[in-house]
Amino acid sequence: MLKNHPKGLLVAFFTNMGERFGFYTMMAILVMFLQARYGLDADSAGSIYSWFYFAIYALALIGGMVADWTKKYKSVIFIGQVVMFAGYCIIAIPGLELWASVAALFIIALGNGLFKGNLQAVVGQLYDDPKYSSVRDSAFMIFYMGINVGAFFAPFVAKGIKEFWLKTNGYFENANLPLLSHQFLNGTIKDTEQFQNLANASIIPDGGKSAADLTAFATDYIKVFSTGFNYAFAIAAGSMILSLLIYVIFNKYLPSKYKLSLVENKSNGNTESKPSLNLKGNLKYIITSLGLMAIIATLFHVADGYTDIKDIDYKLGLAVGLFVGFVSLMFQISTKDEKPRVVALTLVFIVVIFFWMSFHQNGLTLTMYARDYTTQYVGPVTNLFFNIWSILSVIGAIAASALVFFTKEARTRIIGAAGFLVFGYLCYYFASNNEPLNSISPEVFQSFNPLFIVALTPLVMGIFSWLNKRGQEPSSPRKIGIGMVIAAFGFVLVLVSSLGLVSPKDMAGFAVEESGRVSPYWLMSSYLILTIAELFLSPIGLSFVAKVAPPRFQGLMQGGWLLATAVGNKFLFVGSLLWGKIELYILWGIFIICCIVAALFIFSIMKRLESATK
Repeated sequence: MLKNHPKGLLVAFFTNMGERFGFYTMMAILVMFLQARYGLDADSAGSIYSWFYFAIYALALIGGMVADWTKKYKSVIFIGQVVMFAGYCIIAIPGLELWASVAALFIIALGNGLFKGNLQAVVGQLYDDPKYSSVRDSAFMIFYMGINVGAFFAPFVAKGIKEFWLKTNGYFENANLPLLSHQFLNGTIKDTEQFQNLANASIIPDGGKSAADLTAFATDYIKVFSTGFNYAFAIAAGSMILSLLIYVIFNKYLPSKYKLSLVENKSNGNTESKPSLNLKGNLKYIITSLGLMAIIATLFHVADGYTDIKDIDYKLGLAVGLFVGFVSLMFQISTKDEKPRVVALTLVFIVVIFFWMSFHQNGLTLTMYARDYTTQYVGPVTNLFFNIWSILSVIGAIAASALVFFTKEARTRIIGAAGFLVFGYLCYYFASNNEPLNSISPEVFQSFNPLFIVALTPLVMGIFSWLNKRGQEPSSPRKIGIGMVIAAFGFVLVLVSSLGLVSPKDMAGFAVEESGRVSPYWLMSSYLILTIAELFLSPIGLSFVAKVAPPRFQGLMQGGWLLATAVGNKFLFVGSLLWGKIELYILWGIFIICCIVAALFIFSIMKRLESATK
């Protein structure tokens, strides 16, 4: 798979994998941590979650500007890693006040902004060499797979640490108990008797704990539950150390954009590289863009006075205004030859907003759906997918069978058959040793998306390669449009599974009875389809940006892609806002419409986009 690719791709792959492991360890549990530790409702926790996701990607614009201006991409990446490590260390401290946790999240977001976009830009620079340019799309798919290898293991680690800490302190896990405990302490719980029953059921026999005093129980359960999350954040800090070590030791295989720029400019009779953004020479354009951002923020502030939706305010206006201001600035500072490329990228960025607003519901409303509506107990076979060792065995068995059926060499088939027997036996062993009913944690659903990314990337690459040989491979923009259509079908599955379910607004804070919950396979299948959509859009989009962006705007345009992603993540609040206010099937229908509208838009401008790649 790495044949015909430069060594630097492998360095970027493992550097990103280590960082993403830490990031997704945190993201798998962030919403539940905020609710468990601070008693926040879905709307408030969702607001912090969306703002954090916004900052993660919006600050990449700053990182891109710094890197393009200094031409020291690799140094900026290193600084970003160090800053992220500091943020993870802070949020890992138990007992922090809400403001301190939010501050730690901002530090993590700042570090990510310096790191993420610039590492993507460096990967693109590897393929500026004509020797490798033909495999640019596949390179970004491989790079993207590295992200998800780390993300796959993260939820299992977070779950394992949390459960270990709970059991050490004499408790069974119940994802609904922390919020109910806050309601009891606040005097807002409606059914004390049911809470008492849940509290009694959460006590490990002879574990030294008691639920006789509900006030003491509620206080202690909140403390123990949230501290388990803190220790999971500590694992994220540890993963950053590994990412740093890999990068420091092997970054020599990554290109230096500064040196490359000097060579390019000397060939044109120049002796130094031209910066992407000359602050002094472009000051009037920067002021104009900031003014435009201020106007949009003001309009949203005015709109806030006519609506009771707390997320529609000047802060949302600043997010939208920042994107509009960035686009305005790029149009003002780009040359006549660069403008068609800027236009094409801007149009794709608009589609990106719709996609991520819908897709990243996997860490928000879809996680709530997993917690409140998906069965809490599964049989021994289904439980294979919710344990790290058994799911690895399933993966091994599938991979081994692929060697048997899809290779021609006898030796490889024999190895595949042997592997299938070994991993097949392990699957049987784990299934036979599982209980008739096994509890599952909602955060584990977060592992399915990265698992499917890793599993499907070689398949999708193979399909694209086969189509390429036949001269039928879709263009990068067309792949993005197809991805939006596929994403709509992913939400169709969740919609169907939600028909007949009670609305969150009617649950009064309590969980749905087990008999009224749906099979986890509905959500797993939805993640599968959404993952296929992601493979058609995200790595291909990164490749599109790297290919189309004007050379002096490589970092800025990667930052623009991430800024569009940030705006999409800022609109995540749509999900948490509507959660508990409308029927579930209507909620999923809204995201289906968003995906379809985005697909129709991108197909309507396809000629313009395809011309920009030529």
